Amino acid sequence: MKFMLLIYSHENDWTEAERDACFAESIELTKELHASGQYLGASPLQPIRTATSVRVRDGKRTVTDGPFAETYEHLGGYFLIEARDQDEAVAIASRIPGARKGTVEVRPILELAGLPTDA
Repeated sequence: MKFMLLIYSHENDWTEAERDACFAESIELTKELHASGQYLGASPLQPIRTATSVRVRDGKRTVTDGPFAETYEHLGGYFLIEARDQDEAVAIASRIPGARKGTVEVRPILELAGLPTDA
């Protein structure tokens, strides 16, 4: 079963040294997950100041700067993994360094027939 692990935190909660250490630790975790066949993808996101939100209502597109929601924590990255079940996905999420300063949301992937299988 595939899971998306969405990493949320406040950007200002991280010093540059902490962020670099988080990236290094995350890379090691991806290597472990790859070795066990559970790694499907992962990446941090650029800062929220680079975000653009797009909405289409009644055929009219609206584009605004910034993230969709005004919240304390923002989406900062993700892991896409393969896990036996929710419990295993939660165990992996607890190993993500971002969970120590923010929140990791664990979401099962809804697999749709007909989607391309190669990225």
